[in-house]
Amino acid sequence: MAGLALPARLKPASVWTLYAVGLLPGLYAFYLGIFGGLGADPVRAFEHLLGLWALRFLCLGLAVTPLRDLLGINLISYRRALGLLAFYYVLAHFTVYLTLDRGLIISSILGDIAKRPYIMLGMAGLLMLIPLAATSNRWSIRRLGQNWNRLHKLVYAIAAVAVLHYALSLKAVTAEPAFYIAVVTVLLAYRLVRPKVTEWKRGRRNAPAGGSARPSV
Repeated sequence: MAGLALPARLKPASVWTLYAVGLLPGLYAFYLGIFGGLGADPVRAFEHLLGLWALRFLCLGLAVTPLRDLLGINLISYRRALGLLAFYYVLAHFTVYLTLDRGLIISSILGDIAKRPYIMLGMAGLLMLIPLAATSNRWSIRRLGQNWNRLHKLVYAIAAVAVLHYALSLKAVTAEPAFYIAVVTVLLAYRLVRPKVTEWKRGRRNAPAGGSARPSV
């Protein structure tokens, strides 16, 4: 199947459009928080929404490869933007937690970590995301070479940590966290079977168009 992609001349504008559209949910949540639209605990609701959108963008970034492999939909030009959007939302989520939720009080933060180990998972995800965000540029790709690919495989661990952080923060596995656990599990499991998928596709491409040749008589 031929890959489906926008013409090259439209890609830069479409990438910037993705950034603009991707930041809208966070801005809208901030607007709701200012005008009392986030319920009785707006800080926690805002914090939750930012974290949820970070997880969504992580999932979208992980979906780029299977979409290209299985459906011929080539969104590789948008993977960097999706990853950076996930980082921005994680950073905003963490900033809201430190400032609005805990008031930058170190004793409160440490006590919260001791009571809620899922916060350590969230911090681990953020720490792993930082080098990925810092190297999401062409200079780093050229400079690091194959090490860049090895480094960016951290995204698999980040996705696992993120979905665990999210599920544990809710204290109950309801339909919504179960959905994201299933999505992340499928996306990570695909990486294990991808070599077989690639081998199968290569075999189909190399097979004779008309099937096996008939023996001559």
